Amino acid sequence: MLTESQLDPKTAVYRQIVPAGEWWSHVVRQGQILRIVDLEGNQAADTLFYDAHDPANRYSASDTIRRQGALYLTTGTVLYSTEGNPLLTIVADTCGRHDTLGGACSRESNTMRYAHEKEYMHACRDSFIRGAQEAPCECGCGFGDDFGKRDITCNINFFMNVPVTPEGGLTFEDGVSGPGRYVELRAERDILALISNCPQLNNPCNAYNPTPIEVIIWDHPTDSAT
Repeated sequence: MLTESQLDPKTAVYRQIVPAGEWWSHVVRQGQILRIVDLEGNQAADTLFYDAHDPANRYSASDTIRRQGALYLTTGTVLYSTEGNPLLTIVADTCGRHDTLGGACSRESNTMRYAHEKEYMHACRDSFIRGAQEAPCECGCGFGDDFGKRDITCNINFFMNVPVTPEGGLTFEDGVSGPGRYVELRAERDILALISNCPQLNNPCNAYNPTPIEVIIWDHPTDSAT
């Protein structure tokens, strides 16, 4: 459902441009609002969320899909954790729907989908690992080197269009997003957000041209509306 926000970026407490192919992580406090902006359109922001106090309690695609009774995310969707806790709620969305099934690109999938010589190319799973190992946590030490592939579960692909066929298959289609469209989420507890701004150079959906996104955080949204 398309829903515009009344929040003014000028009143935000945090703003950051994330170049294509780069990772971003940040603790979002309970009650804060996180906006992810598709600056140029048809970009994919691969995203994972973790309880900032207990990283093992993380975003669960299966629980979120089951509780919502819907495959796609949009305004009103509550993102649930592996322990059944609400992590975030989507409170505004000017894109309309976001993918829960397509997963993150990896060096292995680059070889399977495109060609063996693409294996070396940068991929979102690599960004997730690096981002988590360097990410802050409540004690300030980061997740550390113990974080690995086993900690990367099914992610959200904000702005990505992955229709499901009547036979239950997945197709990767041109995006339904556009320049300046965004999704906005309210943190229901302290969470760690981890984004890989997809570096995929082989997918025609983005015209072989990955582009930057912007992340914006508001501290007191009731005082920041225009």
